[in-house]
Amino acid sequence: MGGQGLNLGVQDAFNLGWKLAAEVRGRAPEGLLDSYASERRPVAADVLDLTRAQMQLMSTEPGPQAVRRLMTRLMDFEDVNRYLTERITALAVRYDFGEGPDLVGRACRDLTLERGRLYELLRGGRGLLLDRTGRYSVTGWADRVDHVVDPCEELDVPAVLLRPDGHVAWAGQERPTLDAALSAGSARRSAE
Repeated sequence: MGGQGLNLGVQDAFNLGWKLAAEVRGRAPEGLLDSYASERRPVAADVLDLTRAQMQLMSTEPGPQAVRRLMTRLMDFEDVNRYLTERITALAVRYDFGEGPDLVGRACRDLTLERGRLYELLRGGRGLLLDRTGRYSVTGWADRVDHVVDPCEELDVPAVLLRPDGHVAWAGQERPTLDAALSAGSARRSAE
């Protein structure tokens, strides 16, 4: 249970860190720093609820023990197990970036690429366009966004634009929507 708090703190620091860096460099669009609170407060509230529920399950009282036995049986179901695992590990976090595929706003998992692991490529603190097709570019944004062409079979869309914290700002195949994501205020955050 304490690990969730640690994970929350690390993600908070990463979320705020790249936004502060963009602000210091003069590249932050208006409202970028304010997005820290709107993105992270709901996550913190969710972690608090989840740890409170887990504390109840540790009680030796008959009621919580009955719920614990029920939860133990429910975790035999793959969907329940996946749901709880994603909540505990924060993989279920989805920021509101507006319309788009379900992947948009979520943290991209650490994919295996020809050049290594995705998270290793994000260590530079820059945005990243992961392009399975080689048809896309980051022209005009190359000073802030890396472009990696990789036929990664673990990804089920042609390309994704990742913020420095690994959250997907855009996913798809339409070049005009990528251009819009790179230049629009909310998606521009992802490219800083």
